[in-house]
Amino acid sequence: MSNDPLLQPFHLKHLTLRNRIMTTSHEPAYGDDGMPKDRYRLYHLERAKAGVAMVMTAGSASVSRDSPPVFSNLLVWKDEVVPWMKRLTDDCHAAGAAVMIQLSHLGRRTRWDKGDWLPVISSSHEREPAHRATPKPAEDWDIARIIRDYVDAAERMKAAGVDGIEFLCHGHLLDQFMSPLTNVLDAPYGGSLENRARLALEMVAAVRKRVGNHIILGMRYGVDEMEPGGIDIEEGVAIGKIFRDSGLVDYLNINRSRIHTDPAMTDLIPIQGMRSAPHLDFAGRIRAEVGMPTLHAARIPDVATARHAVATGQVDMVGMTRAHMADPHIVRKIVEGRENDIRPCVGATYCLDRIYQGGMALCIHNPSTGREQTMPHDIAAAAVKKKVVVVGAGPAGLEAARVAAERGHTVVVFEAAGQPGGQIRLTAQSKRRAEMIGIIDWRQAQCVAKGVEFRFNTWAEASDVLAEKPDVVVIATGGMPLTDILAAGNELVVSSWDIISGDVKPGANVLLYDDAGDHSALQAAQVIAEAGSKVEVMTRDRSFAPEVMAMNLVPYMRAMQDKAVTFTVTYRLLAVEKAGNQLQATVGSDYMKLDKTAIYDQVVVNAGTLPLADIYFELKPLSGNKGAVDYEAMIDGRAQPDVEGFQLYRIGDAVEARNTHAAIYDALRLVRTV
Repeated sequence: MSNDPLLQPFHLKHLTLRNRIMTTSHEPAYGDDGMPKDRYRLYHLERAKAGVAMVMTAGSASVSRDSPPVFSNLLVWKDEVVPWMKRLTDDCHAAGAAVMIQLSHLGRRTRWDKGDWLPVISSSHEREPAHRATPKPAEDWDIARIIRDYVDAAERMKAAGVDGIEFLCHGHLLDQFMSPLTNVLDAPYGGSLENRARLALEMVAAVRKRVGNHIILGMRYGVDEMEPGGIDIEEGVAIGKIFRDSGLVDYLNINRSRIHTDPAMTDLIPIQGMRSAPHLDFAGRIRAEVGMPTLHAARIPDVATARHAVATGQVDMVGMTRAHMADPHIVRKIVEGRENDIRPCVGATYCLDRIYQGGMALCIHNPSTGREQTMPHDIAAAAVKKKVVVVGAGPAGLEAARVAAERGHTVVVFEAAGQPGGQIRLTAQSKRRAEMIGIIDWRQAQCVAKGVEFRFNTWAEASDVLAEKPDVVVIATGGMPLTDILAAGNELVVSSWDIISGDVKPGANVLLYDDAGDHSALQAAQVIAEAGSKVEVMTRDRSFAPEVMAMNLVPYMRAMQDKAVTFTVTYRLLAVEKAGNQLQATVGSDYMKLDKTAIYDQVVVNAGTLPLADIYFELKPLSGNKGAVDYEAMIDGRAQPDVEGFQLYRIGDAVEARNTHAAIYDALRLVRTV
């Protein structure tokens, strides 16, 4: 048996877990009408088959009708959930993994205009900033009803065969009762810590009575709210001891911070550029002082950090949830001695940000995650070996080369620059986003290991491509910044890329006009602000940076709010002209006829990219398919039609301005059937 701490079994009550790695409960929003149907099941099954010890589903499943989902949570108040959950459980058990589900009542962490439009309840009238509902304090009949709902939901999950149930306290109704920041009730549910914890204890006692002892029950709660007047570490330890002394709870899962605002949530679940495993020591303190089995997950992105967490006794089980979204085969690769092949989590948190905007969780650079039905993680070998030429070594081109090489094809990549990366390399110049280069480094290493030939510092011409006698040509040349958007003065502006790259130094008083709403604008604004300049970020939209999304916005705001930065929405830059040694900007609006002016030293435009695709159009008439893509075949996972001559495709920003995930997804689903 391996002496790797991560690969040692762990005994949790009567349950033997095959190693120390789990995926903690999270909601990928793959449910269908609140049910964990095939997409949901196959997502978890992929991780179970690859060796994870336990899959914890839901994040969290709703126990009551007045706890309506805000991002496609499972509905365990419905009897019909049982057969769906049982199939997931049976399949994961067959693969050797234990299965748990997380149950919760959201309390104020929802909205009254979701689901059945029922009143939102909590332990005070104070609304949660993130969801904006003003709740009513729970009455006695609400409390009795909700406890019954928890018990009925737990019984359904027992019928589904789960090994255990985790109750999410943190930020949800149970925690709203426990926190002095959100509980204004009188006794018996308000006041002292014992009173504030009463709802959680009465609920778990009722559940234990219904489901018996042969099912694991755990509590995931916040040990430190990191806010004056809230639960602090001493009270967090005391809560753990209350759970322990009840004899009803089998383990603790440790969180820290609050989740009522985007900044608080980001402190709980740090993104790239923030500390790895920032709350691990708090989990270790709870384990040491409370003496219960302790689980924890919060930005544990790599095997080394996870191994340290277990080896030093901080935790008994370590959660690597986002890491498994990037690579569901982590455990298998550890066992096989292939840790260098693990696709890294780069902390982009595209997954969570999509959920909080109402979408499904997607990994920024593993498009198979959540698409296991149609886009398997393993690449099948091709029956016929071909010559594949890729032009461009950004994320799209590298993915095309990697997948083609996995298929067994001979692959040549042309790249004009001296190293791979494309726009990702520009992004990674910002220190906080340096981890993004992992998207490139991993693919480059995979390509080199599979014999891909790279020709750097080579501006490929059509003749260069044709000289390779290719069967397939993939154009992944990306795009160049679009700045020609004004009625006049386009020659007077610079692009956000110019600022980020350092090719242009910031002026003293800068207008940054953002017509794309993406990271480039805020990265450039941060560079300008940190240079000591004044910067106004202007957009015609009703909110700024909509493509950056909630959690990724937090570090930008923390970097800029104490500097000379202002944000102006609903205004449109029309034109720029010289005004002595300065620039005069003419500003209008889409809402009314407006024509005002302001003076700046520098105007920066961020308006996305235009495809850099000349070589595609040169090759198009010479190709067998004339560049055409059979969309039905691509979506269905079938090969593109055979043609006389070579097949020609273009992907990523060489088609149109999108994002990194879209570029990599383009490459994967086109090339995986070549």
